[in-house]
Amino acid sequence: MAIKRYIASADNTITNAYEENFDTRGTGSNMGQADILEIFSMYAQRSATSAELARTLVQFPVETINSDRTAGTVPASGSVSFYLKLYNAEHSRTLPRDYLVSVAAITGSWAEGQGLDMENYSDITYDQTGSNWIRKDKSTNWHSEGGDWYTDASSSFTQRFEIGNEDLEVDITRLVEQWINYENSVADYNGTNLVGQKQNYGLVVKLSSSFEATEGGGGTTKSYYTKKFFARSSEFFFERPIIEARWDSTTRDHRGNFYFSSSLAPPSDCLNNLYMYNYVRGRLRDIANNSGIVPVLNLYYASGSVPEGNPVYFRNSSNAAVNYLSASRVSTGVYKASFSVTSSAISSTYPYLADVWTIHSGNADISLGQIHTGSAISPKTYTFSNDNPNSKYVVTMPSLKPMYSNEQTERFRLYVRNKNWSPSVYTKAQSTPERILVETASYQIKRISDNKVVIPYGTSSTLHTIMSYDMSGNYFDLDMGMLEAGYSYSISYSFYEDSIGSYIEQPHEFKIKVGKNEY
Repeated sequence: MAIKRYIASADNTITNAYEENFDTRGTGSNMGQADILEIFSMYAQRSATSAELARTLVQFPVETINSDRTAGTVPASGSVSFYLKLYNAEHSRTLPRDYLVSVAAITGSWAEGQGLDMENYSDITYDQTGSNWIRKDKSTNWHSEGGDWYTDASSSFTQRFEIGNEDLEVDITRLVEQWINYENSVADYNGTNLVGQKQNYGLVVKLSSSFEATEGGGGTTKSYYTKKFFARSSEFFFERPIIEARWDSTTRDHRGNFYFSSSLAPPSDCLNNLYMYNYVRGRLRDIANNSGIVPVLNLYYASGSVPEGNPVYFRNSSNAAVNYLSASRVSTGVYKASFSVTSSAISSTYPYLADVWTIHSGNADISLGQIHTGSAISPKTYTFSNDNPNSKYVVTMPSLKPMYSNEQTERFRLYVRNKNWSPSVYTKAQSTPERILVETASYQIKRISDNKVVIPYGTSSTLHTIMSYDMSGNYFDLDMGMLEAGYSYSISYSFYEDSIGSYIEQPHEFKIKVGKNEY
């Protein structure tokens, strides 16, 4: 799983705009329960230099993000990015173009409120619970009318809206890490810079200062009216404000796609990754519940699946010859060893390799016990090709269920083979087509009823929809809670083709249905 979404826990629009009588400002109004959020700037509507503004406040459950990190659901700092996403709400009024939206961390607490009226500003909160243009809550004023926020680089973000109807999407990773550090009372370092900590009071979303009018003149003399986003109370499941955690969770286990090192291939493609997974009662667990204990890998000759003789020599990632290798801990209960092997490691008598994992203490020659023997590995050899193939595949998902619960995390697997596999009668009688492991494959999910892309291909910097693979094929894990129950969805795939340097979407779609109950 490389995507996790957190819906806003509070939001509100605050404004100093004039009411319909153009005499009274709506500074006391609250819109905390409205299903729309709004930002705008209006100049010279009441007088030659009058200014009217609206800003949005939004807060997220950082304590849930923190608990998910503690549980290992979300990676540690430095291995995950957090994006604020607000979705455009279409409306019949004027939509401004070419403007800059500012997002900044709020400095103190505020109350969401119970107001709904976004037209006449009739839900006044001077003496009730709820924030407005003047007050943060029932009894406390903002230090500056219209909200208080930080201005440092780690707390301030911007996005340009060229057309005007774009969604808001900004990377707020450093701020979220500060919020998490506050939850844990930790001042962390990221490289050489102190990340520090801030208490989570949410964010203000507004037009940047150069796009906001100033009462009496001095600011912009152009109106930017009006930009609307969906609020957390919106009936539209996929349009609510979210923080989206993205990370690359790819596991490339070469047990089923193991190659000898070769001068034909670059050094990085000569390395093979082998993984060991420590499942205890169906859940991944660190060995002895200690993240500091990692296994050691040995390779043996094998005529079948049973290791034979003494450990063979292979080369570590630094190309040094070794006959054992300490693994690295990838995540809870998952360990990886990266190495290369020459063709001299096998023979006609011993055509396979067998991996043996043991626990050592201090001196690597002192064994505390063998803990796992992997399945037989049949190495392949890089060869030249007589042609430049146009890769076409048959793609299936043979293990799909008729219904999925939106309360679980599910693993989806692919079966891929070459489309032009054409066996002889003998071959067909003796074997099945070879499963292909796609080195770089990405998935996308759409809601079938309206063709809405709810999880787009993530193939840029975060690589959050890149699929893993092991000896059973490509797969990805998905938090089904990100999909609205009661709908059917389609899953499509895109494979990266080195020959053209881009992704090619495959002509296959697979349908799934998501329900509320566990199936």
